[in-house]
Amino acid sequence: MALDQTTPRRRRTVRRLRATSAGLAIGAFLTSLPATPAHAGHGTGAGAALGTAARTVGRARFVPGPCPKTADPVPALEGARCGTLTVPENRARRNSRTITLGVAIVRAATSRPKPDPVVWLAGGPGDDAAGEAQMAIDGGLNRDRDVIFMSQRGTYSADPVLTCPNIDEFNARAVGLVYDAPSTGRLHVKATRTCRERLASRGADLSAYNDTESAADYADLRVALGIDRWNVFGISYGTHLALIYMRRHPQGIRSVGIDGILPPSKAGSALTWSSARQGFDGLFKACAEQPACNRRYPHLPATFERLVRRLEAHPVTTTVTVPGRSAPVKVVLDGGALVNWMTSATHVAPGVPRSLDELAHGKPQRIAEQWAGGKLSPQAFGRVAHGLAYGIFCSEWVPYESRAEAIRGGQDAFPSFPRPVLAQAPQLTFLRPDCGVWNVPAAPRSIRNVTRSDIPTLALSGGFDSQTGAANGPYVARTLSRATVVTVPYEPHVVFATSRCAQEITASFFDHPTAPRTGCLTGLKPPRFETGP
Repeated sequence: MALDQTTPRRRRTVRRLRATSAGLAIGAFLTSLPATPAHAGHGTGAGAALGTAARTVGRARFVPGPCPKTADPVPALEGARCGTLTVPENRARRNSRTITLGVAIVRAATSRPKPDPVVWLAGGPGDDAAGEAQMAIDGGLNRDRDVIFMSQRGTYSADPVLTCPNIDEFNARAVGLVYDAPSTGRLHVKATRTCRERLASRGADLSAYNDTESAADYADLRVALGIDRWNVFGISYGTHLALIYMRRHPQGIRSVGIDGILPPSKAGSALTWSSARQGFDGLFKACAEQPACNRRYPHLPATFERLVRRLEAHPVTTTVTVPGRSAPVKVVLDGGALVNWMTSATHVAPGVPRSLDELAHGKPQRIAEQWAGGKLSPQAFGRVAHGLAYGIFCSEWVPYESRAEAIRGGQDAFPSFPRPVLAQAPQLTFLRPDCGVWNVPAAPRSIRNVTRSDIPTLALSGGFDSQTGAANGPYVARTLSRATVVTVPYEPHVVFATSRCAQEITASFFDHPTAPRTGCLTGLKPPRFETGP
């Protein structure tokens, strides 16, 4: 599974594009050569353009070469300077095999770029950064700086790639099953076990796919490219990695932007329940404050919670037509399915009140079509590196959150929800039994430490974010002495993808990390909610 959810709105901004295959050659184990970082992001110590010179530093080596493969065309990568970074799979093992990570450097749009590039940390866990390049460039991130995209270990354009199409296929079939039924859970865990066995049989050291190793990969990339200082921008799960990276390898980091914030010290099921509550409440409040929406859909929060209870007791079965599928698709909507649909649906907020109202009046089609459409879209198959996702969930999250704590987080957020719904946190269904079969060691407890830093940080959130709630911004800023916290109202998860204002604030931050301009927030208006016939 991946923490991020596929939504129609996000697909339009290339939010969920991930890559699908990797090269098959494993780079040779390389020893160190002396290297001196350059003092300009556009060049190396020898004066060559960034990304055009091979360099070995310690056990890592960058080699120029073809651009990373992507599952879909990414025009932003045309003309990029590319190559691969070769690193040990497991740095704790002296004789570890090596793995290769795809690297793409998109040039600044100006002929006189700033000397400190931006490195992009993708969402997921399990998304490939190269597949998100279009979103970054469409948002103007390369206005006056080069932007660097590296495939995180295990993702689509890395070698080895830890995707598991069997899990994606199960998720598609599961739209026709009761979401949180024990029988569904057994099938879910079976798919996870099959994924693990397949990856392990190919030689992957699954214990090495985690944030500690990934943070070291990015630290190695900076030095191997000969960059003195760079800026970091992470979205969604990439914020989790960014906070660990800036804590473990602060050298050379000029500033950090995090958007859709997932604090490593709190990541887990309870946090997803809290985030869902915040995002849902933000949307419901906006509807209540809009006269036409409030008149047409009064008491929307109560309607939603009543529907969750009703559907959990009496699931609704229907069929829908999904683009690209010739036969009708069976869909079962129970309480858990409705909660998870809602978690994604804040990305298409204008239609949510109408969709809930139609469901309350016996018309489940709109919600069923969206629920099935996300699971059965081409973007849902063969792109998420489940091996990386479970490596993080099962070593860094589950060991440090008890089952009781997870349930209590749900009860605190939604006291009226039935126990079976509360047993499966949004976005993290059957995670604990999945981790039982994934069987990787727990990370050191320090992985859950808060990040304390004086690196200038921009903490961005959306007022409708139901995946990583806006309260996470002030939370992480408590221990970041030079943080600027910004909540963009009426926006969902990852505001950089959907908000021109967020893009302007981000650009201003990288120009002036301790004093970004936020004036565009004034006067932002809520969406115009659909009121239907």
